[in-house]
Amino acid sequence: MRAMWLSALGLMFLIAQAVAAQARPDSFADLAEQVSPAVVNITTSTVVASQTGPRGIVPEGSPFEDFFREFQDRQGEGDGDGNRPRRSSALGSGFVISEDGYVVTNNHVIDGADEILIEFFSGEELPATVVGKDPNTDIALLKVESEQPLAFVSFGDSDLSRVGDWVMAVGNPLGQGFSVSAGIVSARNRALSGTYDDYIQTDAAINRGNSGGPLFNLDGEVVGVNTAILSPNGGSIGIGFSMASNVVTRVIDQLKEFGETRRGWLGVRIQNVTEDMVEAVEGLEAAAGAMVTDVPTGPAEEAGIEAGDVILSFDGKDVADVRGLVREVGNTEVGKAVRVVVLRDGKTQTLKVTLGRREEAETAVPAVAQVTPEEPIQKEVLGLTVTPVTQALRDELGLDADATGLVLQDVSETSKAYEKGLRAGDLLVEASQQKLLSISDLEARIQDAKDGGRKSILLLVRRGGEPRFVALALDE
Repeated sequence: MRAMWLSALGLMFLIAQAVAAQARPDSFADLAEQVSPAVVNITTSTVVASQTGPRGIVPEGSPFEDFFREFQDRQGEGDGDGNRPRRSSALGSGFVISEDGYVVTNNHVIDGADEILIEFFSGEELPATVVGKDPNTDIALLKVESEQPLAFVSFGDSDLSRVGDWVMAVGNPLGQGFSVSAGIVSARNRALSGTYDDYIQTDAAINRGNSGGPLFNLDGEVVGVNTAILSPNGGSIGIGFSMASNVVTRVIDQLKEFGETRRGWLGVRIQNVTEDMVEAVEGLEAAAGAMVTDVPTGPAEEAGIEAGDVILSFDGKDVADVRGLVREVGNTEVGKAVRVVVLRDGKTQTLKVTLGRREEAETAVPAVAQVTPEEPIQKEVLGLTVTPVTQALRDELGLDADATGLVLQDVSETSKAYEKGLRAGDLLVEASQQKLLSISDLEARIQDAKDGGRKSILLLVRRGGEPRFVALALDE
């Protein structure tokens, strides 16, 4: 019996060792050898205007004058040919995704380049042309022509990558050529500054020159494109960011088909729902969704979406926040009819919206509002000194000719409104999702909120033309 127990214990120990070996590879050598033929170095060349050096650093007639003139001429800064344009080179990384020569890299690696040269692991060099690029995700697609099929790598599902998984970065750091570094997934769903950001954070060493290179999982699949680092000194400190492959593949498919991106466009301005809005908005149960602050001419307006609506669901998926909604809309096919569930006046409504194309919507014209009647009076309400918009105020504050609402003449520094960031010059457009044309309108909305047992009121505020909602407490 004892022998059987020891035998079973030994078997369990061997299994545990095997699992540990699988979770922590002894070496990345096999993986590096497998993927290296598909990883490339990228050299770009750009013609730039010559920068003239400092003049007059030695007095005229000085014995050193001829010496400095010769030095400047050698540096291309003299009066002869020194002012002619010169070529500037830059280095980056990339990887081949098909045997017929499609190469992925970062947009900032090739942006503005006149010539792009691809160097393969074997040492072969081929010129590349730009198929398309997307500054929003910093992704570019290149194409090289080769007589032989090229080694390539495939994309993996970045949504399956977990914090703590092993990853390997490959690229051309600081122009040193093919180089490998390994680490783990430190975090997921990181946002830096872009609208469509979805970065994998890793502690695998990433330096300048790694940009555009692949981040591999242990199966040799690309789960990210190395794009940026966080560093006080310009070198790797273990905080690198790779654009998730599930974002990249959608961009690449569109660049390959159209030479450009074609993202869905809903046609709303939105902001996150905050905890203090839950009390102020009837029927809102949690700080989730996206609050519509403005509806310019476009798909949403045609479908009946209104400012003040809270978007709870888009195309069958719950909306957690603004970032999530923007990404879902952008990833949806242009022209697709989707169902959007909104909360309005305490009840949910389902509206059908046919999406437009975001890239064509930059010149959309805002919806026209009604004209405010002249009412040259002011009054203090909830710590706010307000007055209806007049033509003189429109001119003074640079407001649109058709701007309506109440202008904040002053905000008490001891008020809740001041704590919420309201300032003189702001324009109150709505209260409780109803337009404000006079001070009496605001007072009526406040009284309605108090009669309804609410502790706060929702205000739509515009500053510099940008709208946002503010939930303001009524206990002033």
